[in-house]
Amino acid sequence: MNTMAYRGFHARVAFDPDDGLFVGQLSGINDVVGFHANTVAGLTEAFHEAVEDYVATCEAVGKAPEKPYSGKVMLRVAPEVHARAALAARLAGKSLNPWGEEVLAEASRKAVG
Repeated sequence: MNTMAYRGFHARVAFDPDDGLFVGQLSGINDVVGFHANTVAGLTEAFHEAVEDYVATCEAVGKAPEKPYSGKVMLRVAPEVHARAALAARLAGKSLNPWGEEVLAEASRKAVG
């Protein structure tokens, strides 16, 4: 998966071989904001323009732009996963919250960079 970041917004990018275009969409918000271009430089410009337009449109209609992620995560996992995670945290000398944050941070760095 290819991603881009600008002004705190992130986007997923894919290549559409049928149309010969790079296509992107902002991730982590409920509003749908897309962009496309046929070069990497054009895609970067289109992404920045899409973010700027999104922020300006929100301001024009009196709505705060959605900010990706609040920092609160609610997960439902199998009880045995919960027990193993709690034990791993305890063995690391931490509560489940800071241990989980470290594990998620490391996994997301590996996945996204």
